[in-house]
Amino acid sequence: MLSVVGLSFVALLLTVGALTLESDRAEYDYFKYHPMDEISSWMVQMEKDHPDVVTVVDYGRTYEKRTISLLKIGLKTEAKKKAVWMDCGIHAREWIAPAFCQYFVRQILHAYKTDDKMAAMLTNMDFYITPVLNIDGYIFSWKDSSTRLWRKNRSPGPSGDCYGVDLNRNFDANWGTVGVSSNCSSNIYCGTGPISEPEAQAVAYFVGSRKEDFLCFLTIHSYGQLLLIPYGHPNFTASNYDELMTVGQGAAEAIWRVHGKKYTVGTSPDVLYANSGSSRDWARMQEIPLTFTFELRDNGTYGFELPEDQIRPTCEEAYSGALHIIAYAHDKTFNGAAAAAAATLWAVLLAAGVSGANLM
Repeated sequence: MLSVVGLSFVALLLTVGALTLESDRAEYDYFKYHPMDEISSWMVQMEKDHPDVVTVVDYGRTYEKRTISLLKIGLKTEAKKKAVWMDCGIHAREWIAPAFCQYFVRQILHAYKTDDKMAAMLTNMDFYITPVLNIDGYIFSWKDSSTRLWRKNRSPGPSGDCYGVDLNRNFDANWGTVGVSSNCSSNIYCGTGPISEPEAQAVAYFVGSRKEDFLCFLTIHSYGQLLLIPYGHPNFTASNYDELMTVGQGAAEAIWRVHGKKYTVGTSPDVLYANSGSSRDWARMQEIPLTFTFELRDNGTYGFELPEDQIRPTCEEAYSGALHIIAYAHDKTFNGAAAAAAATLWAVLLAAGVSGANLM
């Protein structure tokens, strides 16, 4: 059984990886950073190009009244489906995150037509992918060099003389307790209350209203090369901590096998710093079992201003890690006890597939 699945997974990565850089760039350049208007147009184009599997879903409005949209990707079936959540761009300056979400979409859309494993996952699960959650902040970060490192959203503070809430401190998960500031001028200002911000409200309502469907919740950030698991508060431990660490370490292994980059796995207090109000912690408190924060490249050389020549390798390795987690979640639900062994094998085969494709 495992050998058949493994060969299928190799075919998945080889098929996707064999796409040439020239053909990628002919229609849409996945290896450069795009402003919001181009990303929005790309989302519409994805729905036009793949009408049987892609739907643009509007699910909220930002403070500045821009529409927050996601791509729902899945094969139509009469059966009730499970779901995967992925969001990028919750922090405006982390441009590599939206680049990854776009790359991830491209990969799975190319894969499902020729690979049985991906087809099975899209049959059993819908992928809900938000390329840019903090749209107002992202647009502001493109304004000029003085705003490039803007992090927060753009809502005004209580006194009206400062702007922005850190959306990843605004969720109702031990809100306002550790790793936050009550000063609106701070980059980690947590807002006036839990879920006070419209962007956080949009995610909380959309995911919370169907939380029983979600098998995993992945939120993509930079930088630091980390895979963070719940919880950010040092006094709380996830009930499935051991499982989260095992799956996370498998994902880190898959990432390492692509380009040799080491990702550290652990809770935020253990490997980074304590914090509260994160979307990852909120999702775990909603009983979504597998919730992870990806902190993509690098380790501080370029920080938030990662050069465009690193987009491709960053996305390739992160894709391997994300797919490891998603495949584990899928197989634990639909294939039972074989999941752990299968996920371990896929991590190895996935990395080999990507590496082989890069030589073509």
